[in-house]
Amino acid sequence: MINQLSWKVGGQQGEGIESTGEIFSIALNRLGYYLYGYRHFSSRIKGGHTNNKIRVSTTQVRSISDDLDILVAFDQETIDVNYKELNDHGVIIGDAKFSPKQPEDTKANLYAVPFTDIASELGTSLMKNMVAIGATSAVLDLDITVFEEVVQEIFGRKGQQVVDKNMEAIKAGYDYMKEKLGGSIQTMQLEKADGQKRLFMIGNDAIALGALAGGCRFMAAYPITPASEIMEYLIKKLPALGGTVIQTEDEIAAVTMAIGANYGGVRAITASAGPGLSLKMEAIGLSGITETPLVIVDTQRGGPSTGLPTKQEQSDLMAMIYGTHGEIPKIVMAPSTVQEAFYDTAEAFNLAEEYQCPVIILSDLQLSLGKQTVEPLEFDKVEIRRGKLQTGELPEIEAKGYFKRYEVTEDGVSPRVIPGMKNGIHHVTGVEHDETGKPSESAANRIAQMDKRFRKVSHIKFDTPVYKNAPHEDADLLIVGFNSTRGAIEEAMQRLEQDGLKVNHAHVRLIHPFPADELLPLVKSAKRIAVIENNATGQLANIMKMNVGHAEKVYKILKYDGNPFLPHEIHTKCKELF
Repeated sequence: MINQLSWKVGGQQGEGIESTGEIFSIALNRLGYYLYGYRHFSSRIKGGHTNNKIRVSTTQVRSISDDLDILVAFDQETIDVNYKELNDHGVIIGDAKFSPKQPEDTKANLYAVPFTDIASELGTSLMKNMVAIGATSAVLDLDITVFEEVVQEIFGRKGQQVVDKNMEAIKAGYDYMKEKLGGSIQTMQLEKADGQKRLFMIGNDAIALGALAGGCRFMAAYPITPASEIMEYLIKKLPALGGTVIQTEDEIAAVTMAIGANYGGVRAITASAGPGLSLKMEAIGLSGITETPLVIVDTQRGGPSTGLPTKQEQSDLMAMIYGTHGEIPKIVMAPSTVQEAFYDTAEAFNLAEEYQCPVIILSDLQLSLGKQTVEPLEFDKVEIRRGKLQTGELPEIEAKGYFKRYEVTEDGVSPRVIPGMKNGIHHVTGVEHDETGKPSESAANRIAQMDKRFRKVSHIKFDTPVYKNAPHEDADLLIVGFNSTRGAIEEAMQRLEQDGLKVNHAHVRLIHPFPADELLPLVKSAKRIAVIENNATGQLANIMKMNVGHAEKVYKILKYDGNPFLPHEIHTKCKELF
């Protein structure tokens, strides 16, 4: 019996690799297992190697596993590319159609199963992925009836005959593999899960759901990997709530439409990836100087330019903080789990309206597209706060006067009105302006308005700006990260503790304004600091040095080959510091 399993399916893009992993993982999720899945895919519609690696556990997991127990291969390339991950007890299940060859330097067992031939005999070779699921079930000694509900949901609209044929394919794969294995199947049998019902979702779906819960009723966006799922989710859900999604002609139109909607009093969002954010920068500056609330999602991917559009990277930090020309207040949030992505997105709308500034939700490809088990969301935790938005009757203003939309206040936040409100008329312009919005080049006014704008974000109220797992008052090592590296860091931390090191972990969830006060005590009490990030220059480490100091303690552990960190990589690199 095992309490954890790592399973991967691979082949050519367009062969149904994603659906194979989806059906397998959804069924196990419904049995109560915790899962974490990550897809490796090419930036093309069809062709090119793709794989889906899924980790199954009886306890919470938040990262890809170091090794692999089962590899399901639809072509030889899948074996050649991935076999080195297999552990000594691993199993390769390859389609007999391509006569799979076992590499000499692996102890894993290879089984050739005629996925395509069995599927063709049942009516269509398209069902070869179902045969593969059945073969996997035999290795795990898994009752194939667990797939009935999922197959019904996916294929039910095509008719009961299609559902029955797919289940028949699963059974045929199971029977064939069981006969080949004999009695060895017990070695891969999973311990029973707790049977609890949990969500299983990608970060982008959680961001979209968080937007709905946070009162968002308009989205303007342009499709781009790895952000498109946010728009696709909201296209399906917003109309039922009286909202809408517009697919714009470009990124500039998307962000300016979102600004316009927010100015009109509607909570609106736009989402993109690095290249799109580059195009949005001037408009983000417009949001900043007009003090119009704006929520933006940046799903980081490999850059620069088109770069690696379907690969992991975390290289947008500096751009999100300093990308706009001139200086404006902004808030940059960085959730580290799918669950946090939901709550942080809902909260982003409150912060945008309370502080009347752009709020950027920083994600990365691994968080946005990686699928993981999520505990049931507590919607009653979500609240709507609209800051100084005036909803009642406004006081009379003097003849030919204007509402002081940009009034200089002690906390830096000015009263805000919706267009058309009686006694609320004011100017809105992208040039510097006075309290009524009228353009002004006065030096005194410039200082007053700049100071006012920055004063409002000097004390951001944000729950848990730094996630801390710090059991030691004096640590040998403090590991710092952000976004999706959290799970790999947590596992590496456990291994380092087993090695005899005292290790603390801090995950930065508010990138800007930087939570120096929360991080400083952990930095001071650590002998060394390892900053883990998927970029080539150590952007988070550099931001830490700027805001916290203690540069002599800080070591950068970087990975920028397009792949996420594995726990053993962090463990090994951290040990090298001692």
